[in-house]
This record gives sequence, structure tokens and C-alpha cells, in this order.
Amino acid sequence: MRKRRFIFAIVLLFMATGLPAQEGPLRKEDPKGVAADHVIQQFAAREKDFRSAWEKYIYREDIKVQTLDGDTPDGEFRLVYDVTFNDQGKRAQQVVFAPSSTLQRIGLSSEDYEQFENVVPFSLTSDELPKYQILYVGQQKEDELDTYVFDVAPKQILKGQHYFQGRIWVDQKDLQIVLTRGKIVPETRDPKGKKQENLFPDYTTYREQVDGQYWFPTYARADDTLHFAPKYGGDVHIRSTIKFTNYRRFGSDVKIQYGGKEIEKAPNGQKPDQKPPR
Repeated sequence: MRKRRFIFAIVLLFMATGLPAQEGPLRKEDPKGVAADHVIQQFAAREKDFRSAWEKYIYREDIKVQTLDGDTPDGEFRLVYDVTFNDQGKRAQQVVFAPSSTLQRIGLSSEDYEQFENVVPFSLTSDELPKYQILYVGQQKEDELDTYVFDVAPKQILKGQHYFQGRIWVDQKDLQIVLTRGKIVPETRDPKGKKQENLFPDYTTYREQVDGQYWFPTYARADDTLHFAPKYGGDVHIRSTIKFTNYRRFGSDVKIQYGGKEIEKAPNGQKPDQKPPR
């Protein structure tokens, strides 16, 4: 099993400095020994496996959205919740921190929450392929990973449906998405200011190899300007971060370490008889 540190290193750099990760030039060359369409089919199948695995994990999602006046925040929304499972084994959300929002120049819509939950941790599975036009654009070095790069957009937009539009980076060895950059579509625009607008920032989302097999979303960041009609206040600078932490597989066995050795769990909550070596 290969040890992969790409995403962890990028996240630390991004969180500490806000600077982009080490990214090589985009090379407009075809994949070697395989057709781009075959790569798409392969990574979409892997993404379906990832999605199935990810939906069996519990984790914490920490969302922060700020509006800025220059470089100074003048409003903030914060929400922290745990994704858990209820008694019927269905995924549920338990809010752990939700202070009152101080956002004044924007409001969050139901589509914003959908972006937080489903579009930021975007996965392009084989079931979703028919909905999207996928264009191979080349290869690129992302930190230590060699990746294939694809542009993704919906083939058509059906009423009441929302989609991802942007760019994805697929690891050439694991054939899984390791990086996405995009947003939810469609947006609602009205330059005449006759109806409420609904605009969304671009999020760059990084994944980390959490379980040694699949790449899970761990950190997302948006720093964008939303161009609202003058009636709605004009341009608004948005900065947002979303963190996915404390991943644990639901219902997995817990291994207990005592004195540096793995032991069986003692019955009835009693302390184990084994004593740590001196």
C-alpha cells in the first residue's frame, strides 16, 4: 500500500498561508496507452465505490462563510455539525455549534446548504456520468501526484435540479478524484433587479486518503466575488472554508491498545487484567 501525503501537505499550506499548492503546468497531452474515455469510465466506477464507502462514515463538518469589506470581515455565518446514523441506520445531522449569523449583505439559500453538503464533496460516479459533459484537458502535477484533468458541466439543466460545474483532477494511479474546483449551477441572475438573485462562489476542495484506500474530502476553500445586480448591493466579496474531520467508519470494531499492545475488550466495561509492561 502506497503512503500518500499529497492532500495533507496541501491543506496545511492552504490553512496556514492561504496560498495555492504546488501546481505544475497543464500539459495538453493524451493519456499514455489508454483512451481518455476509458479513463473516465474507470475513475467513475472507482468514485461509485468511494461514495458507497463514504456514506458509511461519520464525520464532523465545520462551515464558515464571511463577507468582507476590503480584507476585513463584516459578517459571518458558522455552522458545525456531526454526520451520524440514527437507530434505523440512516444518516443524520446533529448540530454542535450554530451561533447567530451576522451576515448582512447576503443570505444563505437552500441551494447554498446543498452546495455545502453535496457539491463541495462532489463525486462523479458512473451513475452520474450520463448527466455530464466531460472534456479531457490534459495532465498536471499536483504536489507529488500525477493527475488527469477534466472539465465537467451538465449536459442539460432540468427544472428543480442542481449540478456541479467546474474542473476535477484524477490521480493517475488510484483513478480517484483528489481535487475539485467548481460550484453549483444553475444560478439565478437578473440584471434588471426584478427578482431575487441566487449566486454561488467557486470552491476548491481537497481530498485526503483517510482509510488507506479511498480519497475523502477534508478541506474546501472559496475566495470569490459575487456580482449581484446593483439593486441587491452589487459586488460582494465572499470567503469561506469547510472542514471535514473526525472520520470514523460507522459500526466498525474498536481496537483497544493497552501497554502498547492490542488486546481484547474486557466484558461489562471492566478494566483488562493485562498490565502494561514496565
